[in-house]
Amino acid sequence: MTSLRLFSARPLVIAALHLPDFGRLRDKSMAWLEDYVVTNARVFAQAGIPYVKLQDQTREAGAMQPSSLAMTAALGRLLKAELPGLGLGIIVEAHDPVASLSIAHAAGADFVRLKVFVGQAMTAQGLRSGMGAQALAFRTALGRDDIAILADVHDRTAVPMSSETAEFAAEWAQKTGADGLILTGADWADSLARIRKARETGIKRPILLGGSVTEGNVREALSICDGVVVSTALMRKDAAPTDILRWDVDRARRFMDAARAGA
Repeated sequence: MTSLRLFSARPLVIAALHLPDFGRLRDKSMAWLEDYVVTNARVFAQAGIPYVKLQDQTREAGAMQPSSLAMTAALGRLLKAELPGLGLGIIVEAHDPVASLSIAHAAGADFVRLKVFVGQAMTAQGLRSGMGAQALAFRTALGRDDIAILADVHDRTAVPMSSETAEFAAEWAQKTGADGLILTGADWADSLARIRKARETGIKRPILLGGSVTEGNVREALSICDGVVVSTALMRKDAAPTDILRWDVDRARRFMDAARAGA
């Protein structure tokens, strides 16, 4: 049975730590990437955020390239070694559940996030089909049911290729075996409406809100869902693309203060 450690956090806040696009790196060494990951992960740890999600952003149409997989796994393992008390999740841009789970297995991560878990969706990289069955089979083969699977439902960065409602797709994801669901609408009101409808139709799995969460609205979000994913709202306003430090500890602390008030 999958560990419920992830869902026991109160409040459940996951900070997304976006990695640079490995395919476009020209003048950055592995040492620079290691400094980048540890420096920014420390911001989240110091703010009291319980989980960080290491997010590969390398655009790969098919399976994850071995070099991207190896670099992400190495960075995840380093993060766990440097900050062992910080929970870790993995998401990869490639449509590749085997890569996501392999990285999580090697790095000692607590969860993976999979964007197209059921159904079909058109993405910027092309058509992608649900990877839920493959993900669950590979997790079983690894013997790592303690790695939780968070499944996006009608992720807003893709267009569903069939006409089922978001709540019906959420039921598909629940029945397929996702441990938790991530719902994110086109805007704030749509996100809240999707979560309410999912609950009304009998979704029992934990639901997280996957975007547009801020210090000002996190309390409202946590009043109707089990957790949130945040990133942009915690970034330094003056951060340049080449800076190692991208996230702001004071903004992150204020966010967590607001989240605790709503938990």
